[in-house]
Amino acid sequence: MTKVFVHGNPETSAIWGPLVDELGIRGVNDVVLVSPPGFGAPTPHGWGATPNEYRQWLTEELRKIGGPIDLVGHDWGAGHVFGVLANEPQMVRSWATDCVGLLHPDYVWHDAAQGWQTPEVGEAMVQGMVDMPDEQFVDAFSALGMTPLIAGAVKSGIDAEMARCILALYRTAAQPTMSSLGEKVVTMAPENGLAIVATEDHFAGSPEMVEHIAELCGADVARLPGLGHWWMIQDPEAAAEILIDHWDSVSS
Repeated sequence: MTKVFVHGNPETSAIWGPLVDELGIRGVNDVVLVSPPGFGAPTPHGWGATPNEYRQWLTEELRKIGGPIDLVGHDWGAGHVFGVLANEPQMVRSWATDCVGLLHPDYVWHDAAQGWQTPEVGEAMVQGMVDMPDEQFVDAFSALGMTPLIAGAVKSGIDAEMARCILALYRTAAQPTMSSLGEKVVTMAPENGLAIVATEDHFAGSPEMVEHIAELCGADVARLPGLGHWWMIQDPEAAAEILIDHWDSVSS
């Protein structure tokens, strides 16, 4: 079974490195990392960076890979996974994501997202990130849960095109876009789901929101106490264990 991982914002596939290593130690080697356009991968001509375009992109990536797929998403990567689940859930054997709270009808975008969604304010925010000296970026994101090595790799992928995609994506995902997506996902009731709850992740909705959506979808919930938004970096061993347990439960 191919394990497909998709990351979010402002990130590159470097965030998965420690987790992929731990999976390999445990014998899970059929892993594919896909990078959304603008986030570590080039953007096609005329790319609007909308949720629908990212859904179409991920759908095509999954078709290219083929076969039974266990899909894993983080941050906006989870958002792209939700897009697939809302339209073609049969494309995957199982799914596992954080940020399930984004689908809750009461979810309110976090402060940074609201800034990106605000004209002029958002432009200043993303330009500041592009212009931020590498050392300052590494220090800031290491404090948030990345390692200096991974933060440096991520910073190398932050450019004007990522900045443009951040603004376009968040502005076209302003509410009620996400709550409407949540309704579609719940209606489709995608099978074999796992909602990952890092208890110190304050970007993805409350644990209660996550549990409510998970219950409606029939998904399991895995908690990672004390971990934050970059749980796969902070404790890759625990992350590997919960994913393997999930995949084993689907196989049994």
